[in-house]
Amino acid sequence: MKCLIIEDELPAQQILRNYILKIPGLELVGSFQSALEANSTLQKNQIDVLFLDINLPDISGIQYIKTLSNPPLIIMTTAYHEHAVESFELETICDYLVKPFSFERFLKSVNKTKKNKNFDSIPISEKEESSESIFLNIDKTLHKIYVHDILYVVSDKNYVTVVTDSSKFSYLDSLKNWIHKLPSNRFLQVHKSYIINLKKIEKISGNVISMGDVKIPVGRVYKSKLLKELKLP
Repeated sequence: MKCLIIEDELPAQQILRNYILKIPGLELVGSFQSALEANSTLQKNQIDVLFLDINLPDISGIQYIKTLSNPPLIIMTTAYHEHAVESFELETICDYLVKPFSFERFLKSVNKTKKNKNFDSIPISEKEESSESIFLNIDKTLHKIYVHDILYVVSDKNYVTVVTDSSKFSYLDSLKNWIHKLPSNRFLQVHKSYIINLKKIEKISGNVISMGDVKIPVGRVYKSKLLKELKLP
């Protein structure tokens, strides 16, 4: 599938480029910071998938789509959840990615688009799984963390702290957002304030999970799902 990127933020543009290069069968035709810059390339080439930011200079992503007579399938990118509702009103939009997004979330969007184009889905290999990363935008600086390094995510009022094997990052966000960012087959919410990496569990004593020196409570309503995920009675 031939892809085109229209994304005005260069770090986000680079992330999309890197993700596209990881997937066999995807070909990046070009990447641009505005719809006006990309318009000629889009008109002259058969583009299968357009990765399109909503907030762009001169004309927004959604406004630009409405100018196209025969648009390709589109995956919107945005930093704001509320914009996704408006984007789904347009039939050519297959999915949206809320920045920062993981490689797994990106791959799910591509696979969803492939179904629309009658292509086969692409499985995630162990190698790809270990290279999945998320960029955290903290104080205008993008911090790259690998998903497999995350121990847990904990919320405190309007903030979340992402704890990895070697670092902690706290910023304004919600635990609800992180439920959608992390792979559901490896991460699970075990408490109203905690999401954990199931692969990092060392032991469970009653309603307490141990990860080294870290003790994480298990909420009563989450206990049965935890045991089910671990295939325990």
